Amino acid sequence: MENLELIKAKESDKGFLFNLRMVTMVEHLEEMGIFLSDEEHLSRIDFQYDNAYVILKSNQRAGVLKYIETEHAIEILQIQVLPEYQGHGIGKCVIKELMETTKASNKNMILKVLKENPAKYLYERMGFKTVDEDKYEFHMKLVPGKG
Repeated sequence: MENLELIKAKESDKGFLFNLRMVTMVEHLEEMGIFLSDEEHLSRIDFQYDNAYVILKSNQRAGVLKYIETEHAIEILQIQVLPEYQGHGIGKCVIKELMETTKASNKNMILKVLKENPAKYLYERMGFKTVDEDKYEFHMKLVPGKG
């Protein structure tokens, strides 16, 4: 996708990431009966912060991608897109880029999605399959060559 760029998140991005989390996640969490304090949201933002990337669309902050790469898999820890940028293919484009990396390295791609989050349908369309679940989340996996 044109005009799309990932840049490593800096300390100065934390305010943006907090606001992004509040507008994209709170609704889904609360639908599941999960009510987090600001401190708990900030803790989730800080988790694996070195692996967080701000998604820029035409030089404007549009979202975040956080992932870790292990010996056997790439795990998407977080992907969120501001509501005004949703439906423009940004999440799909970012995931497709990661899919190329997983294919090239013959790794699996895994992620978890809240059961109330409609993003699950995007992941399914992209070839992810639900392989497990817990009380709140579906655990999904994309096997190399299947996506």
